[in-house]
Amino acid sequence: MTKLCRDCAAPATGKTCAACGSTRLIAHPEINDLTIAHVDCDAFYCSVEKRDNPDIRDKPVIVGGGQRGVVSAACYHARIYGVRSAMPMFKALKLCPDVVVVRGDMGKYAREGAKIREMMRDLTPLVEPLSIDEAFLDLSGTQQIHGRTPAQSLIKLQQDILDKVGVTVSVGLSYNKFLAKTASDLDKPNGFAIIGKAEALDFLRDKPVEFIYGVGPAFTRSLNKVGIRTIADVRRQSDKSMANQFGDMGLHLARLARAEDFRPVKPTSKRKSVSAETTFNEDISDLEALKDKLWQVCLKTADSSKAKNLAGTVVTFKLKTKQFESITRRRTLPQPVQLADAIFRTCLPLLEKEANGRKFRLIGAGISGLTSPVGDSGDLLDPYAMKRGLAERASDKARAKFGKNAVMTGRGFKLAKARENKAVSLPSKIRPDSAED
Repeated sequence: MTKLCRDCAAPATGKTCAACGSTRLIAHPEINDLTIAHVDCDAFYCSVEKRDNPDIRDKPVIVGGGQRGVVSAACYHARIYGVRSAMPMFKALKLCPDVVVVRGDMGKYAREGAKIREMMRDLTPLVEPLSIDEAFLDLSGTQQIHGRTPAQSLIKLQQDILDKVGVTVSVGLSYNKFLAKTASDLDKPNGFAIIGKAEALDFLRDKPVEFIYGVGPAFTRSLNKVGIRTIADVRRQSDKSMANQFGDMGLHLARLARAEDFRPVKPTSKRKSVSAETTFNEDISDLEALKDKLWQVCLKTADSSKAKNLAGTVVTFKLKTKQFESITRRRTLPQPVQLADAIFRTCLPLLEKEANGRKFRLIGAGISGLTSPVGDSGDLLDPYAMKRGLAERASDKARAKFGKNAVMTGRGFKLAKARENKAVSLPSKIRPDSAED
């Protein structure tokens, strides 16, 4: 059985690496034949924060915002206490009172993620990003270029990322994307796991259906209702039966249960939506206050859309109630929109319909059905739409040149004054964090 050193990637025969003396070895009979990998940064946001602040390196850390927000990321130390991503902050703080909470810096994480992605692309052009901190790689044919097997290249990549970026990554290596992603979760953090062809079916057989990535709680309940609890149970069903009962997802699940996944690694990933949301410091029921918050998220969405030169034909409006019930509404428009004014005016009647005295904790707005902007032709039913659009474009130029507060709408000016008055009335030591900063 072939062995490789996890520290220097050299082949090994005994219990230690003859090249560097390391005892960290990995062995697998198919290690030289597998070419599809999933590389996943370990607790990426928290790892970057710990790298930048040695004082919190050995402490449980959460990246998130305020008592009212949710956990964006939790380090492995915090996960021991039961803290998980997307958990409400108040629950996380109750589970782990001594946790260090860090407000996230997405710009910093994006820059570090981009560095890692470029290092991946140095190995192969076939890199398919899944998010800021994970990607699939197809290393077929790279041995002739690098003089190393795919497994050796991945071991070197792990070490290079640690040396140059200062974070660890876990690697899953297999012969398709499903099994590569499955493998990367088996040995975290800083792990390297392999699932080969010879063992795949046996490995999956007794796993519960929710072990398969993409099978969430609702789908699991539907499967359980008809007696499908394990992957072996799925295999007992015909493809036709799974498709008839559960549609395309049922057929997809039947194939994955047999370790079949023929999806190629696609190096381009098309953005599907642009959105923004904010969690309030206190629940809000007042319609005017909700309108102010809606304008803020519409402005953020528009700014992001303009920066990416995108517009969308579908506007999505989101609310979350005091009881954490999510309300999502969508409107398809006759022409793509990009401006904050257009997004706001599409969402406004949706907000007015839902704001019936209930208290809300979150509001969001976004666009999808993305395309290139087609100009500000305005709304034929609104003779002032084009004028507002031209005014917003002029405002954008002024803000870009003189700062974000250089030009404001009436609503934006009112919000800025409210924040200014709040800052004056509260001592800095007890001023609450703003959830939308």
